[in-house]
Amino acid sequence: MSSTTVSPAGVEIVDKRRRAIFLVFLCTVVGAAAQMLIKSGATTVTQPGFIGAIVAMLTNPPLFAGYCLYGFNTILMVLALRDGELSLIYPVIALTYVWVTILSMFVFHEPMNIFKACGIAAVVAGVAVLGRSSTAA
Repeated sequence: MSSTTVSPAGVEIVDKRRRAIFLVFLCTVVGAAAQMLIKSGATTVTQPGFIGAIVAMLTNPPLFAGYCLYGFNTILMVLALRDGELSLIYPVIALTYVWVTILSMFVFHEPMNIFKACGIAAVVAGVAVLGRSSTAA
């Protein structure tokens, strides 16, 4: 009868990978929220040109909040990349497209069509395949 022992170092590596996956998944949600805020704020920008956009970023609360969330998103990504595999972590960011498309339907009443649905399915399938391949290795 053989027994398998798990070393504390092995458990720590698994915990770090799980934390990295959780953080990058959180990045997708935060990134989608940032996009929703930026879109919401952008619809109210009245000043034209580059300078108008800069002024709006500083004076328009939804735009400002959206860009602040992007900053927070960057911090989360750094933390995720510290312990995660770039080849797995970075493609998971594509899930942001899924959340943005779904939220856009409800928040901005944007239409869903077969092409968007197929795109969402392709992104989800791709992330799932990458996730499977990293656990199989």
